[in-house]
Amino acid sequence: MLKQRVITALIIVPLVVLLVLCAPTWILALVAGLMVLVGSWEWSVLSGENTSILKISNTLITAVLLYLLWLSRQEYLILWSVALAALIWWLFAFFWIFWWRREFYSRMKFFCGMLTLIPSWLALVALHASQNGAVKLLFLLTLIWAADIGAYFVGKVFGKYKLAPKVSPGKTWEGVAGGTLALLIVSLLGVWMVLPANGYPLILICLLTGWLSIVGDLSESLFKRQAGVKDSGRLFPGHGGVLDRVDSLTAALPAFWLGLAFQEWLR
Repeated sequence: MLKQRVITALIIVPLVVLLVLCAPTWILALVAGLMVLVGSWEWSVLSGENTSILKISNTLITAVLLYLLWLSRQEYLILWSVALAALIWWLFAFFWIFWWRREFYSRMKFFCGMLTLIPSWLALVALHASQNGAVKLLFLLTLIWAADIGAYFVGKVFGKYKLAPKVSPGKTWEGVAGGTLALLIVSLLGVWMVLPANGYPLILICLLTGWLSIVGDLSESLFKRQAGVKDSGRLFPGHGGVLDRVDSLTAALPAFWLGLAFQEWLR
């Protein structure tokens, strides 16, 4: 399984990097939008809406929302409102995962999916379209990838104390520590080499973004557990579906954009 994951990652990562660095924002938005539509289809299954009519209608609703947000992507009030709505959802998800874990009815689950997928897409578009946007987005991807890798290997070797055993038994507090160490290393490199204009507040933004990405990962794990499935799909061999691949980023993208936007507003 690990070998298959590595092979798939070696194919996907260069393509993503090339897309972020070389493609105009509209092409990146289109490709990411297609992934969101696949994710919407997968979320319909996790929500218990397994009929073709429901999955198609949910995907069409998502497509319309993406189009409307694309038309208003330069409206700062829209960007802030959507990002804040996402932040509220992820703070609620933190409480839900660790203390409540109530299972919602299917329509409510799908609404949670929209709060997960759509703000992350809009944040990706806004981040890439900003000044030095490609560098900022690639830095964020590197940050989350490094945190995931650090958490995986440290948790694998030293993992003992479970983080959320009823949601994702494989995740440990030791893994969180390994991921946090990776976040610190990458954020320090960001301050010194990649985004020096953002200064040391960038470290706090990176840490908060990385920690919130754990909630994104656990949130999808809880939805999968309630649906009784191991993976959201089979699009990426060794990784599962779109949701399995972007679960951390769905929380990280709006949080990172909001952090940078708030920092810019304070200047």
